[in-house]
Order: sequence, then C-alpha cells, then structure tokens
Amino acid sequence: MSNHTPSATGRKLTLVVLGLAALITAMLCAFALPSLHSGPHRVPIGVAGPEEATKTLRQSAEGDAWDIRIYPTTDALRDAVKDRGIAGGLTVTAHRVDVYTATAGGPSATGALTALGDRVAAQQTTRATVHDLVPFTADDPRGAGMTAALLPMIFGGIFPALILSSVFPGHRGLRTRIAGALLFSLVAGTAIAAVLQFATHSVDGNYWLTTLGLILGTAALSTTLLGLQALLGMAGFALGGALMMLLGNPLSGLATGPHWLPTGWAALGQLLPPGASGSLLRANAFFDGSGAGLPALTLAVWVGIGIALALLADRRGRRPATARSEAATA
Repeated sequence: MSNHTPSATGRKLTLVVLGLAALITAMLCAFALPSLHSGPHRVPIGVAGPEEATKTLRQSAEGDAWDIRIYPTTDALRDAVKDRGIAGGLTVTAHRVDVYTATAGGPSATGALTALGDRVAAQQTTRATVHDLVPFTADDPRGAGMTAALLPMIFGGIFPALILSSVFPGHRGLRTRIAGALLFSLVAGTAIAAVLQFATHSVDGNYWLTTLGLILGTAALSTTLLGLQALLGMAGFALGGALMMLLGNPLSGLATGPHWLPTGWAALGQLLPPGASGSLLRANAFFDGSGAGLPALTLAVWVGIGIALALLADRRGRRPATARSEAATA
C-alpha cells in the first residue's frame, strides 16, 4: 500500500512547482535587473590640472556616475591608476585633455571615461588623447579569455561536489571528499592559469601569483558546495549551485568591472566566490597583486565556511555511529 495519500502527493507537487517558480524568478531578477540598471555608478576617477580647468570638468561630470578625486600632479594620477586606487583619470589644461585608463581593470568604465574626455575636449575645442596604462594583452585585447574563465571555475566547484559524493558517499567518505576537493582545486587552478597565460595569452602577469589566486577561488567554490551538501544533502547542493551560478555569475562584474553594476548589486557580487575570484584574477594578472587583499580574504572566508560546514556534518554523522556501536556492545 502506498504511503503517499492523494492530498500528501498534491502538497508535495505544489511545493516543488512553487520552488521551481521561485528559482526561475530569482534567476530572472539576478540576470535582468542589474543589466537594466547597468552603467557607471560612482566610478572613482582622478583629475589633475589647473583649478579652473578641473572645476569645469567637475561640472561636466555631475551626477552619480563618477566619484572624482583631485590629484596634485599627472604622475600621482597615473600611479593611482596603476595601483587600482582609481579606475582612470583626466588631466585638463587650456590646450589639451589627456585621458588615462586601465582597460584591464574594467573595459566598460574605460569606454565611459573616454567618452567623458571627448566631451570635455569638445568644450575646449580640442581633442582628447587616450593613454591605456593597463591594457589587456596584445593577443587578447578584449579580455575574452579572462572573462571565459569564470564559468570553468564555477563548474570546477560544482563537479567535484557532485562526483566525489558519488564515488565516496556517506559519512565515512566525507573527509575524503574534502581532501579530494582541495586537491582538485590545486590541479584545476594550475591548469586554468596555464591555459590563460600560455595557450590563449589572455594574461601576462606573474604565473605563480595568478595560479595561487585561481586555486583559492576554485577551493572556495568546491568546499562551500561540499559543505552544504554534507550538511543539508542534495537540497544544500542545489542551494549552493544556484547561489554561485544564478547569482554569483551575473553579479561577478568580470566582463565589465564591478563599477558597472548598481552599487548594492556590485557589493553583493564581490562578496560571493565568483565575484571575488574574478577580482583576484584581475588584480594578480594585470596589477601585480594591487587590490588583491580583500578578494583573497573573502575567498579564504568561504573556504573556512565550507570546511566548517563539513566538520559540522562530520560531527553530526558520528553520533548515530557511536550510538549503534554502544548498542551493539550492550
């Protein structure tokens, strides 16, 4: 005789349908809303030049698009761009406008800043000269390879959790799964860095520094998913996968730079492993590690969360085993 009455089956079906509808709605919001409101949002840029000229520039850039900071010299402005203190900048004189950009730090912000420089130059009946201080590589001038690396990193977190749990199931295989995820992160991060640097030539920074960042990013994704799965079962795995793929991916800002998303969405994206992984990759690959501290710390926290969830599941799983052992002894 079936244990499921028609009413119980109906309730279960209703919950499944509502859950799937909520998931699709969340997916639509995560992809559509940031795109609808995308654009420059408080992008930090520097300005150098005579007071009258910089005053005119500030009036031209009024609004929420730019966060303008004054620098005493052009050299100080250039150094700030190279150190990721600002996304770019302009020097304005009576006869010329120079635009300093860092395309590798955010191509969309670079385009908007160039347009601002052209507008200011037109007001002074001159032309703007663009200097790209941190460009993408010559073999990949649009950064397509770096942008494409995000999905393999996300799947690099999903697949180990799924496959390792099938090969080493149950409580007894939990520690083996965690060790396997960390070992996989080591191998996968090294391989992804090698492809980006030596196959597609999409990055040209220090290979080992880039590799360490990619290992940390992959470990953050894989351990978090494994910990959720160990503690909550497949529901935890589904929750973690949806969080990383449906929310973390569109909010990562890897293709555009984080300043191109609305402020709240951008902050949330940088706190999730995909966004932090992208920021760490950008910092290590093009800026010699400048600005890598916060995303590295964020990823380390996620690794700690994943391992903590796994240890909690391990402790919970020991209790039934201990109880069965004591009962057998009695």
